[in-house]
Amino acid sequence: MSTFGAYFGLVRVGWVLVREGVVLALPSEGLPPSVSLAKSFVSIFARRQAKGQTRSDRLSKAVERLGPSYVKIGQFLATRPDVVGIDFANDLSQLQDSMAFFPAAAAKANIESSLGRPLEELYASFGDPIAAASIAQVHPAEVDTPQGRKKVAVKVVRPGVRQRFANDIEAMYLVAGLQERFMPSSRRLRPVEVTRALEQTTKVEMDLRLEAAALSEIAENTEKDEGFRVPKVDWERTGRDVITMEWIDGAKMSDVDALRAAGHDLNKLADLLIQSFLRHTLRDGFFHADMHPGNLFVAPDGMIVAVDMGIVGRLGKKERRFLAEILYGFITRDYLHVAEVHFEAGYVPAHHNMESFAQAIRAIGEPIHGQPAETISMGKLLTLLFEVTELFDMETRPELVMLQKTMVVVEGVARMLNPRFNMWKASEPVVGEWIRNNLGPKRIVTDLRDAVKAAVKLAEAVPEIAAKTEKFHHELLNMSENGLRFDPQTTEAIGKSEARHSRSGRLALWVIALTLLYIAWHLT
Repeated sequence: MSTFGAYFGLVRVGWVLVREGVVLALPSEGLPPSVSLAKSFVSIFARRQAKGQTRSDRLSKAVERLGPSYVKIGQFLATRPDVVGIDFANDLSQLQDSMAFFPAAAAKANIESSLGRPLEELYASFGDPIAAASIAQVHPAEVDTPQGRKKVAVKVVRPGVRQRFANDIEAMYLVAGLQERFMPSSRRLRPVEVTRALEQTTKVEMDLRLEAAALSEIAENTEKDEGFRVPKVDWERTGRDVITMEWIDGAKMSDVDALRAAGHDLNKLADLLIQSFLRHTLRDGFFHADMHPGNLFVAPDGMIVAVDMGIVGRLGKKERRFLAEILYGFITRDYLHVAEVHFEAGYVPAHHNMESFAQAIRAIGEPIHGQPAETISMGKLLTLLFEVTELFDMETRPELVMLQKTMVVVEGVARMLNPRFNMWKASEPVVGEWIRNNLGPKRIVTDLRDAVKAAVKLAEAVPEIAAKTEKFHHELLNMSENGLRFDPQTTEAIGKSEARHSRSGRLALWVIALTLLYIAWHLT
């Protein structure tokens, strides 16, 4: 897509936001007079019906008009309150990823193209779609197995969605570049990098083989866990544009009445959900990052089954340790230790004063200790923490923001099941066990084992390093004696570059000369 196309796409987005009243709903506080005047002017073009709607309704309508890829962009930005602000993140989080169905014939063609086999060979039956989102839709189907006919769910990528998204992301890059150029205060948030993360996340989500791999990985991680699992993948019937998986019978976690009618213990489910999420995060470093209630089922046996693994998050060993130590520091009111962890992790630049940062952390932690345990929100705690770190130039950490947003969503689902849900009591078995295993004597043993492995790898690489060092030494001596020499390909490339540069320079000189002649002619 050309730069002109990106600008055109940006103009289209702006017009839709104006027409649906989103621009009118933007806060005016702190805006320069010229921007406030421009906002007042464009607001007259807003539809009359839009003026009576809430901001979240206006956003939903605008995103619906803009198309499927903007639903995905909106959902991604909902995970980045550090970029769009907490209020807008909350509005965007209410976007429903529910789109119109595309024809079943297009879905069948997509499946056959992706798997290279006729549909009749793959499925004993193939039904009409039952759910459609911005990237794919789901069909019920049946397959023949040695154990008999089995019902499956078939997820198929929406035709043309990749090209549509590729076009729309160019406009996002344009906005991010302009933001970094003309708004120095926003550079801390790294908007271009955020856009790149959005592009990468969505590309991964559009390749259903990667979602199948995520389901397989989390299935292995949770094989021995009680009360949680994910659907099994049918790899024979899975490709880039299609994934076939086990059909899940059960009630959606969003349907509390159905859960209660089925006789499930809602308080137990709430505890099990948050414990499963924390176990995946701290123990495995790999978590489902889209755990809204529509993606969570409860099977008849009380097992929580998570579906739609298109968005996942990862945390390395260090990030997991930092997270656990930060939470532990808040629990024990050791705010200086929380500050030390932030500096050790490099989250806060070293030129800041650690004691001042600890003071800011105390401003978050102390009010929490004065509240009943069931009213304390771990998600809110992390949100406040990000707000404070902004004062200390903490750069955006995408993996931590995704974790924070997912934790807020999971905690919200738990409180929907149990309004008096005690986050800290439910979390203690998992967090406590992880701290005992990873921050005590066991951690020293683990660190020593990792150090030994690193030393062995280094020893194995020593001969290769020595050979490369010797070769580099000889090349330096040769250069010092005979001068710097280029290979033929490099010489040719430099020559072509210089030729292009010379042509451009001559053209520029002609433009300047003709301009001067034109000015001189008009002055005489």
